[in-house]
Amino acid sequence: MDQYLEQPSAWATLGLLVLVLILLIRSFMLSSKLKRLRRSYTQFMEGTGVEELESVIINLKQRLDMQEEGQRNLKQTVQSLGDTLRQKKGNVGIHRYNAFAERGSDLSFSIAVVNDGEDGMVLSGIHGREQTFLYAKPVKDGKSEYPLTPEELEAISLASRQGS
Repeated sequence: MDQYLEQPSAWATLGLLVLVLILLIRSFMLSSKLKRLRRSYTQFMEGTGVEELESVIINLKQRLDMQEEGQRNLKQTVQSLGDTLRQKKGNVGIHRYNAFAERGSDLSFSIAVVNDGEDGMVLSGIHGREQTFLYAKPVKDGKSEYPLTPEELEAISLASRQGS
């Protein structure tokens, strides 16, 4: 037998035998790990009614895409509502004053109704002893094509500060 082990082919055969034995053991170990993974996968998927994890992931991706689209739509709607709200003529400023300093009281007035961009109108009432005159002037960017009195400018300023 010693003569047999002295031959190089005997060593090669013995080395290959050991290598096969190591690979066989490694194969059994991998098989055992695979069984544990399958058992874990089966427990994970148990009760879901789903056979494949891939279909679950695809379904989740589709739902996520739908939610992102809905969020984009909501963001656009909120932005549109904000733009519309800024255009509404909801800022009101009232300035009362005495148009005739020598007599009377603060019965004259200027009312400005403007949006955040100072677009809207100003309405002034000049009260005298016998009658009251009303004047309406359109306002664009805080200015009018008709001359604005200091009282009307004050009413526009009050309305603009209300919107801030």
